[in-house]
Amino acid sequence: MLRYMLDTNIVIYTIKNKPPEVKVRFNAIATQLCVSSITVAELIYGAENSQNPIKNLRVVEDFLSRLQILDYTPEAAAQYGMIKADLRRKGTLISDNDTHIAAHARSHGLILVTNNTKEFQRVEALQLENWVE
Repeated sequence: MLRYMLDTNIVIYTIKNKPPEVKVRFNAIATQLCVSSITVAELIYGAENSQNPIKNLRVVEDFLSRLQILDYTPEAAAQYGMIKADLRRKGTLISDNDTHIAAHARSHGLILVTNNTKEFQRVEALQLENWVE
């Protein structure tokens, strides 16, 4: 059963095995993990923009083959609209991609694993864990 959605920074930490505790945790509960299709887009963008896109795309594809990728749904889109409007009213906007990832996790009732808790804690009713601290 899915329990966690990994933010892009946690995926990168896991791929690089830095810090090692993140990969240990990942391996222990891999069947409970997923990523958003938004995270996939960010990872592909990063690989394409790197000095060695072919190698890095292969690494990303290999890593993602071990995870369930959740498609962005109308429910996630509705959550995005609510979250962005709430953050705008409060004057505490976060990036659009982070808002999409937060909305996607919240729409599925998943815990978002991130090292960017400072941004994501602004989103109400979003469960967070930081495996780096």
